[in-house]
Amino acid sequence: MLLGSPLTELLLLAGGAALLYAGAELLVKGASDLALAIGLKAATVGVTVVAFATTAPELFVSLLGAITVSTDTGLGAIVGSNVANIGLVLGASALIRPLDISPTVLKRDVPFMVLAALLLVGLGWDGEIGAFDGILLLAVLVAFTVVVMRRVQQTQSGISAAERAEMPEARARDAAMVIGGIVALVLGSRWLVQGGQSLLSEAGFSDIFIGLTVLALGTSLPELAASVVAAIRGEAEFSVGNVVGSNIYNILAVIGIVAVITPISVAPSVRGFEFPALLAFTALLVGLMYRGDRISRLDGGVLVVGYVAFIYLLLP
Repeated sequence: MLLGSPLTELLLLAGGAALLYAGAELLVKGASDLALAIGLKAATVGVTVVAFATTAPELFVSLLGAITVSTDTGLGAIVGSNVANIGLVLGASALIRPLDISPTVLKRDVPFMVLAALLLVGLGWDGEIGAFDGILLLAVLVAFTVVVMRRVQQTQSGISAAERAEMPEARARDAAMVIGGIVALVLGSRWLVQGGQSLLSEAGFSDIFIGLTVLALGTSLPELAASVVAAIRGEAEFSVGNVVGSNIYNILAVIGIVAVITPISVAPSVRGFEFPALLAFTALLVGLMYRGDRISRLDGGVLVVGYVAFIYLLLP
């Protein structure tokens, strides 16, 4: 097998996506069990632990893409992943089972998701997201973390002695799963960046298109798997919290960290289409949430059709 051949790149792409998925599953399972062992509720686990865990692929792909390929790849992966989270992940989950919206997620987390999207577009509108912009994003992340930690403290104080006695114990195996998941994510992201970038570059596609499609879809697999499984099990708060939290971390943590390390260039085409698309999907989701406090199967169909249209319009 020749190094750099299309078959090699396809195998890297497939292997990278598979490792990302397996790594995220290990990370989600281990982190979720550890969180539940200290009494966090499903909505809070979704917005925090699982959302952060499933954001790890975007972080690794964006960092490696920005450092070894181009910042267009990292930015495309984030914008594309956030759109995929709303259109594909929540849409597919709602098609399986209507998703009830947690009042806590709606009042405390959704505003941060909207703020993150507005900040990304606003800071990138001049063509670059620099170190100062990255520090600002990370500062908002700190504020979000403070809000979440206060909620966790309130939850902890409300746990009775009887409820605490019934909680599962934290196990060393859960910590090992977290570590194993992170290792798989690091390796999988390297393969995904290398295989996806090389294959599509040879075919003449731009870095931003690569990030918005192949890499975004690959890094959204953990969110898709976690949310669909949660929908099947009837844990709607978990599904919605996972997507809302992931979209917050994608922008505030991933873009913030990458921008501090190296300036992120924002192409005119991104400002002309991808940024408006991100705002449109975010506004659509918020509208659906506030309209009836749930995302119905019809709403899910609308979201999925919107995502298919987004991908179609990206094609050169």
